Amino acid sequence: MPQSPRLNPIESKPEQEGGNAGSEGRVGFRGLFENKFILGISLFSTLGGFLFGYDQGVVSNVLAIESFGAKFPAIYMNATLKGWFVSTLLLAAWFGAIVNGPVCDKIGRKVDIICNVVIFLLGSSLQAGATSPVYLFAGRVVAGLAIGSLTHVVPMYLAEISSAKIRGSLVSLQQLSITFGILVSYWLAYGTSHIGGTRCAPQISYTGALLNGRPTFDPYTDVPPGGCTGQTQASWRIPLAFQIFPALCLGIGMLFMPYSPRWLVEQGREEEALEELSRLRRKPADNHSVRIEFLEIMAEVRFAREVMKAAYPNAGPVRQIINKYLVLISSWPKSKRIIVGCLTMMFQQFMGINAIIYYAPTIFGQLGLDPNTTSLFATGVYGIVNMLATLPAIVLLDSVGRRPLLISGAAGCFTCLAIVGSLVTVYGKDWPAHAVAARTAIVFVFIYDVNFSYSWAPIGWVIPSEIFPLHLRSTGISITTSTTWLSNFVVGLVTPIMLDVGGMAYFIFAGFSLAALLSVLFFFPETKGRTLEETDAEFGDNATNREREHMERICRELGLPVRALLNA
Repeated sequence: MPQSPRLNPIESKPEQEGGNAGSEGRVGFRGLFENKFILGISLFSTLGGFLFGYDQGVVSNVLAIESFGAKFPAIYMNATLKGWFVSTLLLAAWFGAIVNGPVCDKIGRKVDIICNVVIFLLGSSLQAGATSPVYLFAGRVVAGLAIGSLTHVVPMYLAEISSAKIRGSLVSLQQLSITFGILVSYWLAYGTSHIGGTRCAPQISYTGALLNGRPTFDPYTDVPPGGCTGQTQASWRIPLAFQIFPALCLGIGMLFMPYSPRWLVEQGREEEALEELSRLRRKPADNHSVRIEFLEIMAEVRFAREVMKAAYPNAGPVRQIINKYLVLISSWPKSKRIIVGCLTMMFQQFMGINAIIYYAPTIFGQLGLDPNTTSLFATGVYGIVNMLATLPAIVLLDSVGRRPLLISGAAGCFTCLAIVGSLVTVYGKDWPAHAVAARTAIVFVFIYDVNFSYSWAPIGWVIPSEIFPLHLRSTGISITTSTTWLSNFVVGLVTPIMLDVGGMAYFIFAGFSLAALLSVLFFFPETKGRTLEETDAEFGDNATNREREHMERICRELGLPVRALLNA
């Protein structure tokens, strides 16, 4: 067992009695720029979120490209197959997220990210080069495993390298990266959809089902015997292949990124942990604040290990992994944490955002825009709004708090979705005759996106990283992340079918938005600026006093000021 680095005894300093060293500096958005090294690492690491967002956005545009329909007519025409094409990746991502908890604890956050990049490269290559539906679906499964794992490990990595006061803003960069990925995918696919023209065969008139009084493309009857004479396969293969390049950048760059100091301590590599922490904080290893923060990590890891050992003294390695999941449902306070975390992620999906992201061109086409060009352009504009509306969260998250943003966001989403659903129900059968109603519906789709993007979109990634006890954080986040993917899977699968029944889809999503609003009002605690002790009290955890005494003993043994960690 490696020896702990020798440190001189640490004397408590008055200015540090009220908080931990890792929390020094400004709060939130301004604090992000105090340590540009961590900011740079974080921006780079969130390429994992970019890949998630890019894949979300690219699939909606690919499904609207005629040359893709000519190559895979069954997927293009059949609503059920279209739903499975979207949802196969999501189901695989759910599995990847739930199994990645013990994996990233074993091999580390950094290595886990690199391994999942390799898996993602394989999946992306299969999709871009697909010659049959088998390869296409196989690529979706492989890429999904990697994306699910990345959405679990990247926020955890960011939380573990950051200080407490900027953690909310830093983790919200993950959502900003997701929206940037969506934006890039929308506009890239819009551009490539013009390669060879916007139609598969311009010389052949459409014979498909009517949409807003006009016939649509039918790949079974509107494609010449030799294939498309206009739009080429590059129009959809290039967008699918493009995601390989940011994945390569992430994989290569992570080779030079620091390890998580917390994970190194868990592996008994304390000297390396101190070196990495010094590197992250841009201060020498003997700096007072660095030494205190290092001892805080030591105390956290030791506390987690001793708590689990006391609860399950005879558990072997496999049983220890299982016990980390079982202990989360061993009492109501811990179960409540799981419920809050899972509800946050479930509502994040069931409020309808990914239904619009996955099927934006279809939705804008149904709302009266030309399905070949204008709806794709509107989708690109939607991506811009989606990203810009996320920016306020980075500024407000650590100042205003979580609950106010969630409440206002849910109320806004409910209102907008109810209005769009009403307009679609009343006027949706003949949009050309009701142009004002169509434009109004489109405007409220954009307003809905603004309300969701500054609230539930980023906060869904922040809350799970704050509500779990230190010794259960990795396991808890793996469960909540898997919840978002399972919910995402359901939304992606049923949305094509729901969109065929008029405004009902919007009313269903409005209902979930109302449920989200009520849940936050009556069930969700505020986690902004809460200490570990205060968070436990919010959830009514009876073990708080015992665990506090346990932590105080560990702090004294390590020579760490007791209040330093309890106020982390």
